[in-house]
This record gives sequence, structure tokens and C-alpha cells, in this order.
Amino acid sequence: MSAQPDSPSPSPALPATPDFDAWPVDVAIAAVDHDAHTLTVIWEDGRRSHYHSIWLRENAADDSTVNPATRERILDLSRLEAWPTLEQARLEANGAVTLAFLPEQRQLSFHPGWLRAHDYANLVEHEPALVPRTLWRGVDRDAPITLDAAGWMAEDHDAMSVDPLLEQALEAVIGEGLVRLRNLPTEPGSLDAIARRIGPPRPTNFGALFDVRAKPDPDSNAYTSIALPPHVDLPTREYQPGLQLLHCLENDTVGGEAVMMDGFAVAEALRDRHPDHFATLTRVRWCYANTARTSDYVWFDPMIKLDANGEFDEVRIADFLRGPLMAPFDDVEPAYAALMALQRLLREPEFALRFSYAPGDLVIFDNRRLLHARDAFDVSQGGSRWLQGCYLERDEARSRLRMLKRAKRRARLEDA
Repeated sequence: MSAQPDSPSPSPALPATPDFDAWPVDVAIAAVDHDAHTLTVIWEDGRRSHYHSIWLRENAADDSTVNPATRERILDLSRLEAWPTLEQARLEANGAVTLAFLPEQRQLSFHPGWLRAHDYANLVEHEPALVPRTLWRGVDRDAPITLDAAGWMAEDHDAMSVDPLLEQALEAVIGEGLVRLRNLPTEPGSLDAIARRIGPPRPTNFGALFDVRAKPDPDSNAYTSIALPPHVDLPTREYQPGLQLLHCLENDTVGGEAVMMDGFAVAEALRDRHPDHFATLTRVRWCYANTARTSDYVWFDPMIKLDANGEFDEVRIADFLRGPLMAPFDDVEPAYAALMALQRLLREPEFALRFSYAPGDLVIFDNRRLLHARDAFDVSQGGSRWLQGCYLERDEARSRLRMLKRAKRRARLEDA
């Protein structure tokens, strides 16, 4: 039997949700229906959503289900007397849905905006994308997505505030893998405060912040003036850093142009042109090794990794950080043939985006997707090239972007 809203009366506030987010009610509920195991919601735009009773019971927002202070679940479903079923479903005057659960004889209310946002019966993808992904080639653009950050660090932004510039930057990083901010401070060490607007830096054997400039007795090719081939950083780690930030403090040398390319676009081209080589590089586990004087990092993984949905998840491409291939005998020649096909693609100019760093520039890029490289620069004619870098995790960028979108939704609700 379908339930319509109760007769008009003063509308109380909508019920809490099992999280800290704000959920606008962009589409109201027209009616609800139910059987013992399923709630059906009919929306005013015609959509029909279905929710299992067990799922609803576990995702309620009352204090028998979640700790109201932390919003972390405290309910253990296995301790219920029996499988939770629906005895009644009622659409309230304020637009919420109230359900009576058996065998508990418990009434729980659900926020319509939250139900709409969690409509798993109408999912198009397994996991809705936070930002749509766009593959790109350098030949199609003149520069990275670039934002003017003049004065941004002087603004007071906390974790709960709206920050349009950072939201734009993170959308670019998550969607395209790369963004450039300009006109930032150039004081040494200021990168730490910039990075923490996203999340805590990830320390490595190079430190929390590292200086990218030519130095005596270098422990990485990056700390010389020679050209660097396209690569990701630290593929030698079980979990290679998700994001890299490079902040230009000084640059008046000859040469040293930056090169960026979308590793996923390169991998897609390999799949289109050489499907057998692509399959080999998603299967054979290469050795990645950084055997420096004071550390010895080694990890084995495929060069191209796909996620559970068959989408690109990461690339591990860094010729100077590969150790001896330790693969089954019959895989060695196919692996090297696939590697050389990939290397030839990396030399094709269409993939490379080239630009110069100016003091105050900062690039943020997905280190598990973007390949970065550098032309050689000449220090014999004077001048200096000094970048400071750090690593963050992809999780930090996604978390921060969700918080920014939450702050924007909350501000919108408060203004309504």
C-alpha cells in the first residue's frame, strides 16, 4: 500500500543522517510503499528507488545505530533478534520517511536528501566518480590548468570553510591529474603550509620536504642538472605516493623545462595499438629498486594496473628505478618487447606537455598517473633552479574535496 504525506501541520526539522554531511533535498518524495524486506520511494521527478530493510536498519541515524558524537556505527546486526523487516512506512509532512522495524518495534526516520544521494538501486557505476576523469595529450593544450593563487595563503581557511580556489585545484588534480597554481609565496619551507591545506605530507627517505636542485654527492638523478626521462616517483614502494607537489622558489637557469604527460592516455594508446603488449604490462610484475647508500627499497608490481572495474588505477614507469626483471622464463622476452613498445610511445611528442617554472609556481599532480620529466639545465652560466617538493596521498585530496563540497552544500542550505 502506498503512503502519502500526513495532513499539513508545522514541519519539524528533518531527521539526522548517519554522517556529518549536509544533504540538500533537490527532489522531494511523492510517495512511499513497502513490503517486509523492501522500501520503495517514488520521487516527484518519477524516479523509483528501492532499499532493502537490512540496509536501512544498518544505516539509520539514531543512537542505537551510531554514536551521535562520532557518527561511527555501534550497531552489530548479528545481535538483533531476527532479520529486520518493515512493518510500516510513512511519509512525513516535512518530507522524511519514518519506518517501523520488526522485531525491534523501533521507529526510525530517514532524511530524503540522504536517501536520494544513496540510491544504490539506480547506480550507473559501481562507485560514483567524485570528479569525472578526462584523459589528455600534450598536443591538445598549451599549458596545465592554471589558477591564480595570489593572496590565497593570506586567507583564513579551516577544514569546514568554503574555498573555491582549492576546490577547483583538487577537481583538476582528480579529474585530469595535474594543476598549476601561480603567484604563491617563495619563502623556503612555505610548501608545508600550502600542502597542509589539502592534508599532511607523507615523509619518505628524502624527508617531509625535499629540495630539487643540483647538489654535490647526489642520492638521486633529480638532484643533478641532467635531463630526466618520463617517470613516476617512488614506484619502489608498496604504496607509491599518490600526489606530488613541486613548488618553484628560484629559476633563472638556462634549460630545465618541465615535461608532463598523462600516463593513462599513454597506456590507452598502447592498448589501442598493441593490445598484446598492453596485456603483458598489466600482468608481468617488474622489479622496482632504489638501492641507495643508506636505504634499500624494492617492490614488484605490473607496470600498468587496473582497478576492479577494469579502469586505470596506476602506472609504475621509471626506467632508472627498475631492477633486474625476475619473471618466469617464458615471460621475459614478451615483457621486454612490451616495454620497448611503451618506451617508443613515451618519445612521441603528442603526449608531452612542456612548460617552464616561474618563482611562485606550484604544480600538484597525481604521481600514480602523471609522468613527469625534465630537460637538462646549465648551471655553468650562473643562476639557480630550486624547487621544493613533497608527497601527499590521493585519499587526502579526495577527503579535502568532499569537505569543500560539504561546506558549499551547508552554506547553500543556510542561505535558503
